[in-house]
Amino acid sequence: MWALGAVGGARGAALAAAAVAVTAVALAVLAWRRARPVREVLFFPSRPCCIEALLAEAAQPGAPARPCPCPLPSGDTALSRLVRRLLSARRSLDLCLFCFSCPQLARAVQLLHRRGVRVRLVTDAQYMGLHGSQIGRLRHAGIQVRHDQHSGYMHHKFAIVDRRMLITGSLNWTTQAIQSNRENVLVVEDAEYVKAFQDEFERIWEEYNPTNYSFFLKGNK
Repeated sequence: MWALGAVGGARGAALAAAAVAVTAVALAVLAWRRARPVREVLFFPSRPCCIEALLAEAAQPGAPARPCPCPLPSGDTALSRLVRRLLSARRSLDLCLFCFSCPQLARAVQLLHRRGVRVRLVTDAQYMGLHGSQIGRLRHAGIQVRHDQHSGYMHHKFAIVDRRMLITGSLNWTTQAIQSNRENVLVVEDAEYVKAFQDEFERIWEEYNPTNYSFFLKGNK
């Protein structure tokens, strides 16, 4: 009897050890997945979708979801994924955009600003004044905006989230491009690439400082 009990005890201990090992492996895999750098490619056009649930969750985390009366579906799309990446910002969002007229993306940026995220926006002087541009709305909300002052286009299309995640590609942030054009967006957490784009943003941000503007040709009095 003692021998049977010893065998049973050993078997139970072995099963318990195995369970602990399986749990440890599962936790390790989960931690690895969470720590794995973001690597995502988004292709457009994206079908129209409702992002109200995403905006509501970002504005009031944990609050009960409210049904949206709009007829648009709220499924997983390239646009909703882009919005999620933007809304992940906790400290800063730097935007360098040729054209910005998508109201949905503008609402996400405004929400981040209201939440205390430092938002800076560089854009093209000619396109910021076009009908439908969201630049005036964002500037009116208190977001810092700077633009070029020369004949060439400020043609960049990238965003940097918390100085750790880069969002870049061919996509102009317009409803036309999002819903109709063949476009691509690359989302990566890679320190080397982020630094290169962050350095470019800081260089342009300083170059477009209004104190550096010249309103008269040199030599004129």
